[in-house]
Parts: sequence; structure tokens; C-alpha cells
Amino acid sequence: MTEDFAYLNARIRVRLSQMLPEGFFREALRLSFPELVKILGDTIYGPDLTGNDLDDVDRAVTVHLNRTVGDLPRLVSGSVRDAVNLLLVRSDLTNTKTILRGKHRGWTKEEILRRLGSGTVPRALYGRMVEAADAVSLAQLLTLTRHPLARALRAAVSTAREPLELEIALDREFYIAVGRQASQLDQPYLVSFLRFEIDALNLATGLKLAAMDYRGDLGRLFLPGGRSIGRNLFETLAAGDLRVLEELAHTDFKGLTEGKDLTAIERGLRCILLAKAREGVKDVLGAGMANHYVLSKEWEAGRIRLLARRATYELPPADVEMEVFCQ
Repeated sequence: MTEDFAYLNARIRVRLSQMLPEGFFREALRLSFPELVKILGDTIYGPDLTGNDLDDVDRAVTVHLNRTVGDLPRLVSGSVRDAVNLLLVRSDLTNTKTILRGKHRGWTKEEILRRLGSGTVPRALYGRMVEAADAVSLAQLLTLTRHPLARALRAAVSTAREPLELEIALDREFYIAVGRQASQLDQPYLVSFLRFEIDALNLATGLKLAAMDYRGDLGRLFLPGGRSIGRNLFETLAAGDLRVLEELAHTDFKGLTEGKDLTAIERGLRCILLAKAREGVKDVLGAGMANHYVLSKEWEAGRIRLLARRATYELPPADVEMEVFCQ
């Protein structure tokens, strides 16, 4: 192992070159499920594809993601490993929120597990987290493993009154802690991207609140620490006035002004985040390239799972096309 971003980024460049090309997704969009399984078997996912049904595809995607993303910290040491671990702990945050959301919505254990990406939490522990009776029990499981999210979840549970508030409180505790660590590790790109993510989270939350016609205290759900999205804009958006998005015309979020509805805007937000992460390839001596790679692989995994479901249930390609591609 080495404490060297140059070495890690050289390894990541090779892995980026092996990712599925856009042509794969264009072709897969119109294939039957057996045809999709066949062409997937001819890709880097092939060695992990041990069967030919939907569960086998899900399993192959999960195993591949854990192997090609989850091993990144083991390739390096010292402060470089610490920086890469921050990226995977962020994936743990996303997975924890997915578990909380799934339990609230009544998803089965299998439905939740297949939605989880890579991270630092062992898959067996994720299984126990899904089975936890409530958020408090889930936090206790994380505490037993000394996971850095445990403290954030405990603090969130103590202040939140409903599921969305719990997610926002968890985000707040997490980004405060991770932003501080990124600064201590002297990772300016990572600090900048985390601030960008906070802006994106505030926009996404504002859109959810507008759709819910939320009548509570909007200020409690605003996440501080971003750069472009202030509290006033957030509260105006959350109140349902989408015209406020026009104020983003001269920011990295300018593409959102073209959205025709909430779904389109949320989709645009996801694509803007991926495009911003792509700029990390310029951070040759920092964590930017690893950040780009982790988010790209998670996006790739999500696209495969979505296409597999479209083919399984024989949905028209047009029903999922906008969810599979960033124009």
C-alpha cells in the first residue's frame, strides 16, 4: 500500500476505462430480459452473473460494485485512505437513508437491500439494519461497530419528529462532520464538492416539500454549509414557487430552470451532480477522481437495475428512458 493519490488515480483511470459505454445502455433499453442478461454477461459484470433471473442481475451488480468500489481504501494508506473512506461513508449515509425510507414505506427486506450501493458497512450488517425495529435500534447497531454515522444518527433521532426531518437532521450532522474532516485532510476539492452537494440537497428537499404542501417550520429543514442556495431561496421553493429557480441562471444549477415539472427538475439535479463530479478528474493529486469514480459506478449500477426491471415487466422503453440517460 502507498500513501499516494497519483498511484490510486492511475488505478482508477483503468477502472473508468472499463465502465459500460453509453452504447450499452442505448442497446439495452430495447432488449428483452434474456437478451439483456446475455449482453450483460459479455461485460465486466459477466464474472459475477451466476444465473439468468432478476435476482441474479441484482446480485451481480451488488457484488461487482462492492468489489470495484469497496476495495478502494485497501489500495492506499494514511491520509489518502482516510479521504477515500469519507467517500464511502457518504455512500453509507445514502444507504442508511434508503433503509429508513424503505422501512417507513413498508418495503420488504429484499426490496431495500437491492437498492443499496457500496460503502464501508458489511452486507451482513446491512441485513441486520433492515431488520432493526426502528431508527434508535439502527443507531445502536452502528454504534456497536463504531461507525462514524452512529453519532449523526443518534443526534438526528433525538431532534426529528417525522421521516423527512430525520433524513435532514442526519444529513446535517453528517455534512458538518465530514466537511470538517475533509478540511483537516487538506482536500479542497472534496470540501468544495461537499458544499455543492449541500446545495443540491437543499434544492431536492425544497422540491419534496413543495410537492407535499408542507406547512411546518421550513427553516428547520434547511441544511447550512452550501454555496449557492440560501435560506430565502430554499423557503420560497419549499413554499411551491418554482419561479425562484430562475435565480439559479448564473450558477452551476442553471439547467434546472428548463424543468417542466418536479420530476424533470429532480432528474436534472441528479445529472448536474454527476457532471460536477466529473470535474474531479482534474484533481490529480487529490480525492476528486475517486469521487467521480464512486458516483459514476453507483449511477451505472442504478441504470442496470432499472433496465433489468423494464425488461422483466416489458415496459415501453419510453417509460424509463429519461431515468436512464442524462441529456
